[in-house]
Amino acid sequence: MTGQEQAPASFVDADLRGARFVRADLSGAVLRGVDVQGMDVDAPWLSEDGGSLLVNGVDVAPLVEAELDRRFPGRSERRATTPEGLRSAWDAVERTWTATVARAEALPRGSVDVEVDGEWSFAQTLRHLVMATDTWLGRGVLGLSLQEATHPLGVPNAEYATDGHDTSVFATRTPSWGEVLRARAERVAMVRDFLADLTPERLNVPCRHPWDPATTVSTLHCLHVVLHEEWEHHRYAVRDLATLQPD
Repeated sequence: MTGQEQAPASFVDADLRGARFVRADLSGAVLRGVDVQGMDVDAPWLSEDGGSLLVNGVDVAPLVEAELDRRFPGRSERRATTPEGLRSAWDAVERTWTATVARAEALPRGSVDVEVDGEWSFAQTLRHLVMATDTWLGRGVLGLSLQEATHPLGVPNAEYATDGHDTSVFATRTPSWGEVLRARAERVAMVRDFLADLTPERLNVPCRHPWDPATTVSTLHCLHVVLHEEWEHHRYAVRDLATLQPD
């Protein structure tokens, strides 16, 4: 929205069947007397922001979180607040992704590069997690510069370039699957090694926010973002793997 604030849009007796909203802000939207049969909503920040989602007057956000934790064993550990808990949480991440990578590699050749419904491919998802680690552990916690922290095979989020960030640190070529796995393994080990020596005192050490240098956040906050990224993108990955090889 630019210029003067615009009044919220109203859709009355509108036919929005099959509409697709990508990276859209629908917070505070009110739907009344609507037919939402088969509606598919993906709001990865809902629980992290302590938000609510009311369906017929019932806040379903806690129910969704509980079901996701049930479906993905170890996911609930991402909220850990102690070094021991965070190490256990990362062990769960590693076990889960190891099994999921094996599942992807069992698909027909080239499947890891298939983009389902315009979303990132499996390989691109792993490359984005490389970038997420570089951002929140490398730049956030370790205080590295953009050039020092960034692996060239990382994949930034869609808004990265439009927000004016430097894209020259990323490779323009498409890497091989082996290169993707090696880059990912390096960053997984980077998190594991950091957590191995983590102390309770370090969790409260302030870090410069990688997207807002004027703001500080705690080391714990940065680690929670890393864990959140891992589990949300794992959810996307298995969703798309199911499309590539339905039961």
